[in-house]
Amino acid sequence: MAQRFDNVKLEKGMYHEAGRSFSQVLEGLDPSEQYRGTVLEGLDAYQRQLKRFDIRVKGAGSDLVDKFFSTAQSAVLFPEYIARAVKVGMEEANILPDITATETLIHGMDYRSITSVPQEEEKKLKQVDEGAAIPETTVRTRDSLVKLHKRGRMLVASYEAIRFQKLDLFSVTLRQIGAQIGRMHLEDAIGVVLDGDGNDNPAQVSQVETAGVLTYKDLLAFWAQFEPYQLNTLLVGTDTLPLLLAIRQMQDAGAGLDFHGTGRLVTPMGAKVLRTAAMPKGKLIGLDKNYALEMVKAGDVMVEYDKIIDRQLERAAITTISGYAKIFEDASRVLSV
Repeated sequence: MAQRFDNVKLEKGMYHEAGRSFSQVLEGLDPSEQYRGTVLEGLDAYQRQLKRFDIRVKGAGSDLVDKFFSTAQSAVLFPEYIARAVKVGMEEANILPDITATETLIHGMDYRSITSVPQEEEKKLKQVDEGAAIPETTVRTRDSLVKLHKRGRMLVASYEAIRFQKLDLFSVTLRQIGAQIGRMHLEDAIGVVLDGDGNDNPAQVSQVETAGVLTYKDLLAFWAQFEPYQLNTLLVGTDTLPLLLAIRQMQDAGAGLDFHGTGRLVTPMGAKVLRTAAMPKGKLIGLDKNYALEMVKAGDVMVEYDKIIDRQLERAAITTISGYAKIFEDASRVLSV
């Protein structure tokens, strides 16, 4: 039976429930649906708990870190505050949604993705005569498990060092930790595109006509290789971006106006250009983001809640576990400059 938010008993065990996050456990005890049409509509169960204990985490009037530890129950909310601030940092300037087709959440460490590798004849949509067999597309599980990587940062600080810090300022540090974890995830994704996911499926690599020079003709040839997929996303590094922008067709009035006015880059093929320092030198990755990569996550951001609730922050780990699998191998390719 649902409880009012100010009657929910908070305890460490709420972080222990298998298959459910702390926020999901809270929502189960205090569903947001029962607050429709009230002043609390729009707040989730965790935000209602912050309101219950009058903890303000944002703005000039934000409270001190010490406010979380005013009672034993409010201290239970602190690890979730850390996890949420880290996730905000992970989502800032995050380009992973622009290169992954789907996201799979698993509750374990073993996962096999599926694949379909049609031959040329199978790609054709042939007419089926009456009574004739319908052409088949074979979908099978991968031979190898998806490799999951644990990525994270260690929060090294004593409770005494941060207790009188404003939560708004402390959130900046946590967002920076999240941004660093996000960059690690991007490096993992790029590694899978380049080298494969352990199923003997590295990206096919094309060479430009003249080493060190990128031309419009090279891009056209690269674009043509994607049939039946679409080259709708390009990943470039800081060394290859100037080569791309130097192409004459990229310097027409429309492209220049859009770039100077908004900072958005477009190629003559209409692909979205994403710049990242995680790209190896001398390479561009082209992909059809709708079919190329699957992101596999084993849970959400994890925080060592026991240490944090007990004010033992000297070395508290903030981690995530994730990996990537290729869905359709031909939906991602590499152009070497």
